[in-house]
Amino acid sequence: MKKKIAIIGSGFSSLAAACYLAKEGYEISVFEKNESIGGRASQFKSDGFTFDMGPSWYWMPDVFERFFNDFGHSVSDFYELEKLNPAYSVFFSDGTSIDIPDNLEAIFNTFETEEQGSSKALKEFMADSKSNYDVAVKDLVYRPGVSPLELITPKTVTKLGQFFSNVSREVRKKVTNPKLVSILEFPVLFLGAKPNKTPAFYNFMNYADFGLGTWQPKGGMHQVILGMEKLAKSLSVTIHLNSPVSKINTKNNKATGITINENELFFDTVLSGADYHHTETLLGAHQKQYSEHYWDKKTFAPSSLLFYVGFDKKLKNVNHHNLFFDTDFEKHAQEIYDDPQWPTEPLFYANFTSITDPKMAPEGMENGFFLVPIAPGLTDTQALRDTYFNKIITRFERVTKQNVKNNIIFKKSFCVNDFVSRYNSYKGNAYGMANTLLQTAFLRPNLKSKKVENLFFTGQLTVPGPGVPPALISGKLAAGLVLNKHNQ
Repeated sequence: MKKKIAIIGSGFSSLAAACYLAKEGYEISVFEKNESIGGRASQFKSDGFTFDMGPSWYWMPDVFERFFNDFGHSVSDFYELEKLNPAYSVFFSDGTSIDIPDNLEAIFNTFETEEQGSSKALKEFMADSKSNYDVAVKDLVYRPGVSPLELITPKTVTKLGQFFSNVSREVRKKVTNPKLVSILEFPVLFLGAKPNKTPAFYNFMNYADFGLGTWQPKGGMHQVILGMEKLAKSLSVTIHLNSPVSKINTKNNKATGITINENELFFDTVLSGADYHHTETLLGAHQKQYSEHYWDKKTFAPSSLLFYVGFDKKLKNVNHHNLFFDTDFEKHAQEIYDDPQWPTEPLFYANFTSITDPKMAPEGMENGFFLVPIAPGLTDTQALRDTYFNKIITRFERVTKQNVKNNIIFKKSFCVNDFVSRYNSYKGNAYGMANTLLQTAFLRPNLKSKKVENLFFTGQLTVPGPGVPPALISGKLAAGLVLNKHNQ
């Protein structure tokens, strides 16, 4: 008789785990609290516009390909990819902008134009970045974080010093131009921590950026979720929507199933891809591995104030991805991490998927996704949302030299309160726990419960960390631990 496994949540990590376990012959049931699958990678449509609700950057295409290859498929079996050129644009306070091309040679030329001699330094930096990528993404991140010995290999021993330096320090050894510094520090923001708090080893994110490029799935990032759903269903995974789990049931500190709408469902194993902190609230107090004090002391990646905006015209002077670094980066970072408060003059990000895929908006119109990084746990009111939308859209008009306020025909916001209510997100965080030195690998919350037998976790608060590719990997790692447990 097949062993039955309940998986809580239907985001990237949950669906990945579901596929790996179903492939091994388990009977898998996925339970999603919301009306659609995808977790933070949900999508919604309104007034003819299509919006991805969360992740919008498709980096590390090799990780996605490796996932589908594990099942005898290719990415192209499920969705179509386009490499973006430029990958993204960065706007600065002096009114200038830099477009990042889609290949390394062109990027070297772009840097040289901004700072003479920087291309040589960048080539050295990228060689180190690629070496770290080969070590990290092709090996280390596929280890489950159960022992510090996982980090000790012949290759990592030679890079030990990079764990005690930081990205910011290493970047500044290579370039001095503030614009180029900002561009080189930007990728580690995906790891959820300040560049001066992120180990230098993580410069492998620069290879993910410049070396592998920025891609876009046709139809939006949600197409990846739909591809994973199709794969899961082909493996006989059952997905239940509108099914919030109210309790993880145990007997003698062993998981026996879950409760949904007062109905007790029995399973041999429970694996949660929901928020880790929230998942432990579904247990008895004595069964939690981590206290409220533990969570409160951890460094969390930012939350986000998001705006989904429909414009009744095509926009000028912008590309698919756009970073607005026209204010003080250090001050904004301080207001997120060091002295949490609503930012004075925030950096922000905007993407317009309809530039690449016109079907994402009605003909002749544009869809916009605006993101302001903020500290998790802030007071979230409609008045604050309105204030910040006015701030960023006014700057957007000034920096891109166009009027757009009167062309907005649709607008929806999403912030801390929504992250809590829709995703049960701890303090309304958007990206999970930051990858700082003391929150790396085995120092992150465990994939396997030490208090409750047959209870496992996956996702952005555990190993390997925040981001979409790490979420796919996390699902594989959690599934591997389940298999090991059942094969003992």
